[in-house]
Amino acid sequence: MNIEELRDYCLAKPAVTEGFPFGEETLVFKVAGKLFLLIDLDEADRFNVKCDPELAQELRERHPEVQPGYHMNKKMWNTVHMTGTLTRKQLLDMIDHSYHEVVKGLPKKTQAEITGASQ
Repeated sequence: MNIEELRDYCLAKPAVTEGFPFGEETLVFKVAGKLFLLIDLDEADRFNVKCDPELAQELRERHPEVQPGYHMNKKMWNTVHMTGTLTRKQLLDMIDHSYHEVVKGLPKKTQAEITGASQ
């Protein structure tokens, strides 16, 4: 997966925006204003995603491409390298998981607006 594919995939999700709040070298994706993925444009072969703490540790133990989040809360964030043996599906699953972790932490009203579900 390359950065263009990653960007298209993230932007196709409901309520996602992109921006550069940490400087022009770090592309950030947010859902309803909350960060769920960031990628350094100078090192676009890896990205950071939010993760359930138990799953984060399990993924790190199972895959050398998954490491504690660089410059992030290492309990809940992973840095995922796209240049190893992880499949496209595994990478997309990690992006999806991050997106859903952030959405489930949003107020119920905001969640309903994003998912289109009635309260």
